[in-house]
Amino acid sequence: MFIRLIIVAFLSVINSASPAQTATYGTAADAKAMLEKVVVAMKADPAKTIARINKGDVEFKDRDIYPSCAGPDGKNVAHPDSTIGLVQKGIKDATGKPYGAEFASVASEGKISEVSYMYPRPGADTAPVQKVAFVTKVANHVCLVGYYK
Repeated sequence: MFIRLIIVAFLSVINSASPAQTATYGTAADAKAMLEKVVVAMKADPAKTIARINKGDVEFKDRDIYPSCAGPDGKNVAHPDSTIGLVQKGIKDATGKPYGAEFASVASEGKISEVSYMYPRPGADTAPVQKVAFVTKVANHVCLVGYYK
């Protein structure tokens, strides 16, 4: 009887896990929530936040979602991969869409905008897939967090 109770309790815990806890990929809601964390952190300490993003800090990396920020000079200063130093306005997707320029044009302090583009998911598969980024301006930086559709 005791073992049966333990099994029932275990199955209850497994079945009560939220979709966000078990999903392989981040959602639009996850991306927007992360951007809101980035905004709060950037307002408090931009340099520390940028360093944490670049290190892949768990607060700023969740499955396949992560933030990116371009500094006042338009160059990427925060991203968990090799795009640091690229001029954001010059970045294009696989179809030639200048999505980096769109980030800069829609970014506005206190407002979150959306930009769609094609970008590979993190991992071995480098095929571009549709991605949507939530974009804002904070502490004189253009920051965004995207999710893959």
